[in-house]
Amino acid sequence: MNVFFKRSLSIVVVLFTASCTQDPPSFAESIYFNGNIITIDDTNPFSSAIAIKNGLILDVGNDQDILMYRNTETKVVDLNGKTVVPGFIDAHSHFGGVGTQAIVANLLPVPDGPVNTIADLQTTMRNYIQSSPIVKNYNVAIGFNYDDSQLTEKRHPTRHDLDAISTSIPIVIMHQSGHLGVYNTKALELMGVTAESKDPSGGVIGREADGKTPNGVMQENAHFMIFYKLIPDFTEEDLVQLYKAGEYSYISNGFTTVQEGKTDLATLDVLPKMAESVGFDIDIISYPDIAAIGDAKILHGKLMSRDYTHGFRMGGVKLTFDGSPQGKTAWFTQPYYKVPEGQNAEYLGYPAFSDEEALKWMTLAFDNKWQLLVHTNGDAAIDQLIKLVEQLQPWLKNADHRTVMIHGQFTRKDQVEQLKKLGIFPSLYPMHTFYWGDWHRDSVAGVERANNISPSAWFLNEGMRLTIHSDSPVTFPNAMRLLDSAVNRTTRTNKMLGVEHQMEPLDALKAITLWSAYQHFEEQIKGSLEIGKQADMVILDKNPLTVPRASIKDIKVLETINNGKSIFSIHY
Repeated sequence: MNVFFKRSLSIVVVLFTASCTQDPPSFAESIYFNGNIITIDDTNPFSSAIAIKNGLILDVGNDQDILMYRNTETKVVDLNGKTVVPGFIDAHSHFGGVGTQAIVANLLPVPDGPVNTIADLQTTMRNYIQSSPIVKNYNVAIGFNYDDSQLTEKRHPTRHDLDAISTSIPIVIMHQSGHLGVYNTKALELMGVTAESKDPSGGVIGREADGKTPNGVMQENAHFMIFYKLIPDFTEEDLVQLYKAGEYSYISNGFTTVQEGKTDLATLDVLPKMAESVGFDIDIISYPDIAAIGDAKILHGKLMSRDYTHGFRMGGVKLTFDGSPQGKTAWFTQPYYKVPEGQNAEYLGYPAFSDEEALKWMTLAFDNKWQLLVHTNGDAAIDQLIKLVEQLQPWLKNADHRTVMIHGQFTRKDQVEQLKKLGIFPSLYPMHTFYWGDWHRDSVAGVERANNISPSAWFLNEGMRLTIHSDSPVTFPNAMRLLDSAVNRTTRTNKMLGVEHQMEPLDALKAITLWSAYQHFEEQIKGSLEIGKQADMVILDKNPLTVPRASIKDIKVLETINNGKSIFSIHY
């Protein structure tokens, strides 16, 4: 049965039964009462109790009315004033990458990791190589999330820095943006990268002073074309451990639906099988990388659906139009405030595709009615998106396509009205205000452009919905840090970045619940605590609508509930 029809039928049955008798229409399997329930339902915004049956919300209301659904079998939970919100929906992340993050070396800077100098990075990688079973079993060392903007040296490590760790095993470290990587000499040799290698389209091989010898830094497509070849061919047991570790990162932060936002064929082969055999406690929506896998047969199968199969589905496809602003590979119309070393003063970054190449993939998506996510950070990439969607209007024929602009970091104000007119949905990334806000202001874009990164106010003032996302594993899937960044927009040095774009806490909550459900065509079944919707909920120790705004980041997730089932809990 179609999932939307099933939910609608349940609502009709509950309401009809309730109208015919004063007795409860059904006994609840579980009841949560004496709480602060933020429903994200504008018709009934706040309640104190909620009843659940068969994984769906049976009713929401006051304690007295909801406790009428209790019988001897009902699990009754006294919330003691704790706050309940809908389950969080990550509007863009990389589920498989979060799993990998859990088993590789953590190269994040403070406050999320130990690496603030290249010496710290070398020490962390040496310790990882000595202790990691992954290195022992697969003879490759991988580190995630170094950040040159936070390193004391303010530069990327090179192959020589990694050779000082080891020359006998291949080493690759991933930049926190995910758009660059650094490889030691052994890894470059294994991948066939030499002084004669040409820069691929949409990518750059970093060179030494002679202009020929690779220095180990690989940007964009130069990085992507070899990184996945170095990822080990994990055993089934290792893959289960990897993905379950990633899932735990999400559920311990209150996420009940997550995105696998740029899926390759290998991951697309594994995830549905694991969902069926081992099972996941959350819903996973995959958007395969259409430029990488082409018109693959699997895109035309049953998994490309609005309905889940064992908690997994494909929601559409993904394209990447440019790179990373913090890595200075995003595509701008105005030069970088401080251009990268070796670039001229007019350096703008660069596109991933020509218009012709991008149009080919977009036409394929629209012809097949696949929802399209497009990664665009710089305003030039956003211009390209607007231009091509405009050209493809005959294919869209006024359809509700919900093409998503992923990140939209440096959206210009004049672009907002065009995005609205074309039905392009904004999924913004305000986490940058904390993690790279100072860097954007002082090095990437200057004060004015930095103040307007992820310009939520411009979209909200146009009456548009928007979402905010973690882009994990670029950052940890920390829902409270995500809310904090959208509401407060403070940098690492506690400077305010773009006060105009501070979101109200309720709007920020909507952006990771109901509006995110809408982005994924799931607003009828998720995103708010309403009768008949999935019982996806998060219990918090404090209320994000009433605590001081600066304290939002410190709120704790006490329990995560998906489809009425508790999937994460700590004592409360």
